[in-house]
Amino acid sequence: MLSVFQISKSYTTEALIQNATFTVNAGERIGLIGPNGSGKTTLLRILAGEEKPDTGGFHLDPPNLPVGYLPQGLSPDPSETIGSFLNRMEGDVEGLSRRLEELALALGETPELADLQREYDKALSRLSSAAEGAGRGPGILAGLGLGHLPLEMPAANLSGGQKTRLALAGVLLSNPQLLLLDEPTNHLDLDMLDWLESWLNAYPYAALIVSHDRTFLDRTATGILELDVQTHGLRFYPGNYTAYLEQKQAETDRRWQQYTDQLEEIARLKAAAAHLRGIAKFRKGGKADSGDKFARGFFANRGKETIGRAKNIEHRLETLLTDEKVDKPRSSWQMKIDFGEVATSGRDVLVFDRLSAGYGEQVLLEDLNLTLRYGQRVALIGPNGTGKTTLIRTIAGKIAPLSGEVRIGSNVRLGTMAQEQEDLDPASNALASIQRLAALNETEARSFLSKFLFKGDDVFTPVSSLSYGERARLSLACLVASGCNLLLLDEPINHLDIPARSRFEQAIAGFEGTVLAVVHDRYFIEGFASEIWEVSGRTIRTRDRL
Repeated sequence: MLSVFQISKSYTTEALIQNATFTVNAGERIGLIGPNGSGKTTLLRILAGEEKPDTGGFHLDPPNLPVGYLPQGLSPDPSETIGSFLNRMEGDVEGLSRRLEELALALGETPELADLQREYDKALSRLSSAAEGAGRGPGILAGLGLGHLPLEMPAANLSGGQKTRLALAGVLLSNPQLLLLDEPTNHLDLDMLDWLESWLNAYPYAALIVSHDRTFLDRTATGILELDVQTHGLRFYPGNYTAYLEQKQAETDRRWQQYTDQLEEIARLKAAAAHLRGIAKFRKGGKADSGDKFARGFFANRGKETIGRAKNIEHRLETLLTDEKVDKPRSSWQMKIDFGEVATSGRDVLVFDRLSAGYGEQVLLEDLNLTLRYGQRVALIGPNGTGKTTLIRTIAGKIAPLSGEVRIGSNVRLGTMAQEQEDLDPASNALASIQRLAALNETEARSFLSKFLFKGDDVFTPVSSLSYGERARLSLACLVASGCNLLLLDEPINHLDIPARSRFEQAIAGFEGTVLAVVHDRYFIEGFASEIWEVSGRTIRTRDRL
């Protein structure tokens, strides 16, 4: 259904994507993975027609195949409501009909124009999708758990998970037969993740999915495309994410074995050549004054023969070091997080005493009596919109409790990471953000930021111009720089790539303080949480595991 051939794209002198070639067939769900900044979103934008490649192209079969594109983050206009968004995504049937008539007349006059024919086919496909989708918006919203929201509600007021679901609703309205999904699991709660996985597994058409959710890829992907940040090329691995990891590990083991074998062979050849030259030198020097002409000739000939053997070995050695050289396997530059030593707090870090939280007259959580103790790692889970983020903001003092109180223990230094990095100053940059939190000169701050993959002039890029992944890394850097011993994390790994998630998991495992995290990544929860706090109704229930 989708054939991609030799697509290359660059924004600087260095290629971002180099000669990308692959196919996606009906029934296949291909996971596209790679570090942040490697070009995954750019490739999806090219396939969605929002950017043009420098070279190469792609082919849809049939050419008017309906494509549904879900961008990484929905940022609706402040004036756009849920209803107007759905109307826009359904398409203007009357306007499309008029455009189709105009194209039909133009084709009648110049039927040989291939571009005109393609535009006609595309308009016909869009009109067909719009006609099929007309009136289905409310039903799709209900299926995605948004049916209770008024259509006149501003879309910008939705939570992160609700925005993702609204964007999914817009994609589904177009009745796509090729899905291009850029991080569709961001902000989704566990119930919606289960729904999306079931829906995708029953989807009969083709899907190309950028995701860093390892459990999601394990449960949905039929193949993995890896975009390599060093070669800028793509490589396909059959199976899900776990199968990909096994194949990658086998590749790595094989490369290391080849490299080790070559080092041993080089050492052996060098020793053999040196040994033979030593013998030749001895024979030439050791018998040079012999009065026996036959002996002198014999040893001279044997010396030449030995030198010849040494030269053959050296020639083989030169070939090994040039034409047949096996390079040492390289590790990619990865984020390095170390919270270091933190001050010890009191045993009771947070105490909720008959706490109720919400906004105005809207009560989301009520009569909470819970205690978070020193050293605990708690995952706060529950459906979107039930008050998890509200609770985090209440603890942080950003909104007042509706009733009851939050008591913070002795010697607690609190650090927060907001769901959409809204705590970052959009007019600032990485360097200034860190220097506001820690007494570091520019050289020290640059060195610190390099651990979070900000290099060179990246430290001066305005926050407003950073990608979602870059903002997430900067938020983590600020968290580390603040030296806190209580972490309040609201979806901390959204937009982090898989290597960065792994590094963050390792850092949290070594963190000596206390953590309360709103998180829906099941892989992360299984490895991180010592206890689960689950929002149920207007209260929170505790349990040990998912």
